[in-house]
Amino acid sequence: MLKLILLLLVVAAIAALLGFGRVSGAALTGAKILVGIALAFFALVLLGIVALT
Repeated sequence: MLKLILLLLVVAAIAALLGFGRVSGAALTGAKILVGIALAFFALVLLGIVALT
């Protein structure tokens, strides 16, 4: 998941440099959503609600 987040951030940065604002915004929004999901999952693991085997 972290690789996908980093990939979306790189795409957003390159698109912003080239002037593609909508593509950059879409990639950044996707990255933000994935970061939120990762943080929520981390919190669940930290609290012991979800066990990793």
